[in-house]
Amino acid sequence: MATALTPAAPASLRRRPLSPSLAYALVASVVGLALFASVTPSPLYGIYRELWGFSPLVLTLVYGTYAFGVLASLILAGRLSDEVGRRPVLLVALGGLMVTSVVFMLADSVVWLFVARGLQGLATGLALGAASAAMLDLHPRRDPAAVGLANGVMSAGGLGLGMLVSSTAVELLPAPRVLPYVVLLALFAIAFTGALAMPPVGSRGRARLTPQRPSVPHEVRRPFLLAALAVIASWSIGGLFFSLGPQFSSSLFHSSDHLVAGVGVFVLAGSAAVAQLAFGRTAPWAGAVGGSIALSVGMLMIVGSVVSDSAALYLAGALVGGAGFGVAFLGALRALSAVIPAAHRSEVMSAFYVVAYGALSLPAVLAGILVTPLGLRTTFEVFGGAVAVLALVVALEAWRTRPRV
Repeated sequence: MATALTPAAPASLRRRPLSPSLAYALVASVVGLALFASVTPSPLYGIYRELWGFSPLVLTLVYGTYAFGVLASLILAGRLSDEVGRRPVLLVALGGLMVTSVVFMLADSVVWLFVARGLQGLATGLALGAASAAMLDLHPRRDPAAVGLANGVMSAGGLGLGMLVSSTAVELLPAPRVLPYVVLLALFAIAFTGALAMPPVGSRGRARLTPQRPSVPHEVRRPFLLAALAVIASWSIGGLFFSLGPQFSSSLFHSSDHLVAGVGVFVLAGSAAVAQLAFGRTAPWAGAVGGSIALSVGMLMIVGSVVSDSAALYLAGALVGGAGFGVAFLGALRALSAVIPAAHRSEVMSAFYVVAYGALSLPAVLAGILVTPLGLRTTFEVFGGAVAVLALVVALEAWRTRPRV
């Protein structure tokens, strides 16, 4: 009898799996943490440039390397968590982000900066696709609207907090090239430990890493188009802010303070998170319309700040544009989340993030190419105007999707 009971003893000592509600909170935090990490290097680019002497073009290529890494991961492994389950993919992604944090700490040349950003992009792509799909699987009420709101708030909040924490560490604390990544390493280690205790979610098949054209089921294509247009309008200005925004803020405020340099990004992302909470239950089509109009107005205000050399107008534009960015993105994402078939969740969310990171990377790289011949301020004028026009197109498309009475 004793012999029969012996094998059961180790099982009783195993870690108890997280409840679905705690698991949901964990995967939502992974979305925010991945985007927190994505902007952590931004306040450090000035220090890296002083140390290693690279141009604004190289700076945007470093940023683009991260975004293209995300795209490569989504294209190669976009459906991976649908096939093998969410937890294994999250563990690989979080482990990769821990390794990336160490590479950043040890980087001693621009080459290692490229390596770190590329690895970070690959791991982030895995994390976002799997975590976003797991949020839909694990929500206690299976409420797509609530999932869309949580995803949007965590995304914008992660971006804003990442810029604030990193800027504060660089400006006020010792070892600025190391300490921000120590914080990241600790946070990713906590998330990794939590993911170990997640309940199994998703299929348990064999992994297949084969290049695939991002695909969207036919019944999802209309809301996906609206979500894609909204994310292109909002994330393209985000890419410009995250790559060249600190440099532009320093020029406009005539200050080398890193907190001042990051204020535009923080206001943009913080306003987006607050606006999503305030308008989280607005009808998706109305949110996309109103948010896109606000985004357009905010971008025109930023263009006006360049012309008038007004820091106050710049911050007001970031505030209004950020609110529009958040509400437009949320409205489109909620409409998409509500119609994704369960068997295609990771695939569709990966396709969504392919569009998002394409919008985040390509304009940023193009801006880096143009900033030398055109100048920093003219580059902001050109891209701000283009985003303002695109946002109005999104508003028109969203208006056409409104319910007919």
